[in-house]
Amino acid sequence: MVVGSATRDLDATDPRGWRPGGGVSYGALLLARLGVRVGVVVGLDPVAAAAGEPTALRAAGVEVVAVPLRRGPVFENREGPSGRRQRCLERSDALPVDALPPAWRGASAFLFAPVAAELGPEWGAVPDEAALVGLGWQGLLRGLVPGRPPRRLVPRPGPLQARADVTALSREDLPAGARRHSGEALERLLTRPGQALAVTAGASGGVIVWRSDTRRLQGRRWDAVAPRRVVDPTGAGDVFLAALLAARLVLGWAPEAAPASLRFAATAASLSVEGEGLLGVPDLVAIRHRLREVRRT
Repeated sequence: MVVGSATRDLDATDPRGWRPGGGVSYGALLLARLGVRVGVVVGLDPVAAAAGEPTALRAAGVEVVAVPLRRGPVFENREGPSGRRQRCLERSDALPVDALPPAWRGASAFLFAPVAAELGPEWGAVPDEAALVGLGWQGLLRGLVPGRPPRRLVPRPGPLQARADVTALSREDLPAGARRHSGEALERLLTRPGQALAVTAGASGGVIVWRSDTRRLQGRRWDAVAPRRVVDPTGAGDVFLAALLAARLVLGWAPEAAPASLRFAATAASLSVEGEGLLGVPDLVAIRHRLREVRRT
C-alpha cells in the first residue's frame, strides 16, 4: 500500500504545462516495476483528476483508488548550480483515512509518502502490527504558503514516524540547526528494535541509524552510486526509500543485510535521475544490470 497526494510539478516542456509527481507516484511506480503487487490511495487536485491521472501507475498494473481533492499540491522546481529551488503554488487538502478500502488494511507493507502534510496522525494507526511501514518524512516537514518557497520544519516525533519501521528524508529537508542529530534526539525518534532512520545526502550517499535487537543504536554510511548522467533528480529520494523498503521485505533488517539493501536502494535512486520525471524510474532488470556493473568496479 502506498498513500499520499500526487503533485503537479510545473514543466514548460510538457504539453499540459505540468507533469505528475510526488512520493506516492515515484514510490508506487518503483515498487510495481520491481514486481510487487501495489495498491495506491492517491489524492488528486481537479486538474490532475480531469486529466485521468495517475496514468503511469495504472499502466504499470497498480491498483488505484483516486481521491478527488478540492486543493492538491502544486510546485515549481528549478534546478541550479546550488541545487533545487522550489516554490509552493498550492497546498493539499487532507487525505481521509476512510478512502482506504477495508480489504487493503491487511497489506503486508505500507509506504506513507506525504508531500504537503496531507496525511494526519490517524494514518499511523492503520497498519496492523505485523505490517512493515515506511515513511517519507520530508512531506511532513514543509511549512507551505502558496507563492513562497517551503519553510523547513524541525523533525519531531509523531504517530506516523513512531509507527514507521523505515523513515527517510534528505539532508536538504532539514533546517540548518537540525542537520546534526544528537544522540538524545535519536533516542526519542528510534524507540523499537529494528526501527531505522535514513538521511540521504545526494552524491555523498547518506547515513542510516537503527535500533538493534539489544536496543543499542547502530549506524553506517553508504556511498552513492554515480549515474551515467543527471537528467532530472526529482524523485530520487522517493525511489531510494521504496527500494529500501522492498529490500527489507525480502532480506529483513540485520546488520549483515544492511549493505546489500542500501546498495540496492542507492542503485535504484541513481538510475532514476538518468531520465525525465517518472520516465526515469527503473525496473528490476535495469537495477540488476547496474548492480553487476557496480560490483565489477
